[in-house]
This record gives sequence, C-alpha cells and structure tokens, in this order.
Amino acid sequence: MQLLKLVAEQIQIGAPLPFNVRDASGGLLLACGQIVISPAQLASLLTRGMYADAEELRALKAGSRVAAEPPPLAARWSQAVWSIDAMLKTMPDALRFMGSCDEAASEVIALALQDGDLAIYHAVRQENLQLRQYGLTHSLYVATLCLMVSRRLGWPEERQRKAVKAALTMNASIIELQGVYAISGVRLTQSQRELMRQHPEDAYRRLRAAGIQDEEWLQAVAQHHEQVGGKGYPKGQREVVELAQLLRLADVFLAKISARVNRPALDIKTAVRQVYEQAPGNAMVASLVKEFGMYPPGELLRLANGDLAVVIRRGASLQCPLVMALANAKGQINANPVRLDTSKREYAVVAVESDKSMLARMPSERLYGLYGMHGLDSLNPTH
Repeated sequence: MQLLKLVAEQIQIGAPLPFNVRDASGGLLLACGQIVISPAQLASLLTRGMYADAEELRALKAGSRVAAEPPPLAARWSQAVWSIDAMLKTMPDALRFMGSCDEAASEVIALALQDGDLAIYHAVRQENLQLRQYGLTHSLYVATLCLMVSRRLGWPEERQRKAVKAALTMNASIIELQGVYAISGVRLTQSQRELMRQHPEDAYRRLRAAGIQDEEWLQAVAQHHEQVGGKGYPKGQREVVELAQLLRLADVFLAKISARVNRPALDIKTAVRQVYEQAPGNAMVASLVKEFGMYPPGELLRLANGDLAVVIRRGASLQCPLVMALANAKGQINANPVRLDTSKREYAVVAVESDKSMLARMPSERLYGLYGMHGLDSLNPTH
C-alpha cells in the first residue's frame, strides 16, 4: 500500500469521507463514509498524521467509488470522543440533544460490551497526545467505568444507561477548560476556579433547559462533587444520591490515574488504595477495585524472565493477568509482541514499571487485533 499524506483541504467537515483515512503505518483511523465532526477533530487528525491509499485516490479521480472498510474498535473509540463533543454542542437544541445523547450513550455501551478489557486499557493508557481533548476523553472513560461498576452492582440496564448519560453530561460547562488546564498546567484564574466550582449546577441548568426531566439524572449531575457528610462542593450537602456517588467515584479515580503536563499519573495500586481507604466498606468502591484488579489492562509489568510486558486481559485471578511481551530482558523490542500467561512461574509478575513511554508507540490494534478478542461476556462480573 502506497500512502499519501493528507492536508486539511482534502477533508470536508460534516460530509461523509470519500476514502479511508489512515495513520502513517496504514492503520485505519476513519472508514470511508464516516464523518469528521468538527474542526477540533480535524486538527487532532492532522497532528497525529493522516494518510490515504494512493490507489483509492486514483480510483476516486477515475470516477470509481471506494469500498468502505468496517471501522476497527480503535477507530470507533476515537470517533466516540468526537461524538460526545458534537452531542454536548447540541444542548441548546433540546430535540437534537435528546437524539444525539441517546446515540452517544449507545455507542459507549456497545464499545464497552464488545471488549471491556480494551475499554480499561484506553482509560489506563491515557496518551499525552489526548491532553487537549482531556475533558472529552475523561467523560468517555468515566461513563465506561460507571457502566462497568453499575453492571457489577446488578443495576437494571435502564439505570446503567442513565449512569452513562449522566457521566457524559456532568462536565458540560467545563469541557474546554479541562483541556486547557490539562495541557498547560498553569494555575487557574479566580474566575476559572469559580467556574470549576459551580460547574455541577451549571450542567444541571443546561440539562434542564435541554428538556431533561429525569430527576435522578439531574440530581446526580448537580451532586457529583458532593460527599456524604458534607465535605464536597458546591453546596456541602450531607446526603448525596447514589448515582452521584458513583459519578464522583469514577471521576476521582480516573483523574488520579490521568497524567497532566505538570504532574505524572498516580500509579494504579496507589489510586486503588486511596479510594478504598476512603470508604473500605462501600459496595461501589469494592466493585471498582474488583473491576480493575491488581494489574488492569494498560499496566506495564516486569516479568520473572526479565521481559517487559503490557497487560491486555484481566486473568482468572487478580494476580495473574494475560500480557503481551514488548521487549526482552536486554531491552530488545519484540517486532511481534508475544502473548504470555503470568500464572506460569517463568512469566510471573515481579514489578510494575512506572515509565510507560513505550506504549505510546504501540497501537492498541497490535495488541488486541482490529476488532478485539472478547464478545459480550468481556464485562461479565466474574473477574
């Protein structure tokens, strides 16, 4: 395949793509027929580098149509981020918002159900390239984790879906500010701090104006930074609805394990311990801890044989995940990552590696395949 680098003028925002858009290695970023939703998405694609197959471009010029490839999971995860962006921008139009919110929630649920391990991998990996879109990616991962925990708790499907929608909309008024802060790390101004403090109520008002009448959803958004006992904000409420407690738990935990320009991500073990110590008998916290396990997908490990490996699947036990070996004990990179089972003594986990820079060069498709390896049972609470 001969790849030609694309420029902004070759992409029409809001119109179906006439060709498949690929990365520098030929991996599919957007399938023919998919839509670049916004200038921000286009800018992100240009930063990453986008290419097209020269043969497809010649076929288009000759008047032929390009066959669309089914989008791989990685491309669908990327597109989901921009669907959330588009959905939030429809809030002033109640009719459009209702439909786009349903569509965004359905796609998040479908992605997580298709491969729960890949969902956790994306949340743990948190590429620095995504910092500018931190507000959007954070909403996506919080929604995914809320789905996982609520499933483990046995909530009805309709309530699970409500949790996803609440997570996708709880930061509606500060999405851009979250991205600015994540990428700059500069101290917020007084007005920005006040905007942060008031954003739960701002989001509540926006949702109410957009026609949302579900009181549990609305109260969850309004209270998602409150804490039982009165130590939260913006009102210091002592009683907090259950759904708001779930939102806050997922929000705080994922913020802890997400890097910023001015601070590294907290390691998973420490983040898990911190949320557990705050509420050791809480069923939600216990469910989150069980969902992530000791070594969640995306964690980088050193094995007994010296290999450096990344977790791709939670194993039958918390201590024994399935991994892909990326490099040997001498630091030599594996051209083709090797799948290993850490329940075997020679591949046992001996340490967690803090430097995850190697993962930035490892597309998730090389670890999981184009379409993932699990079906609907990947979120079955049996881990």
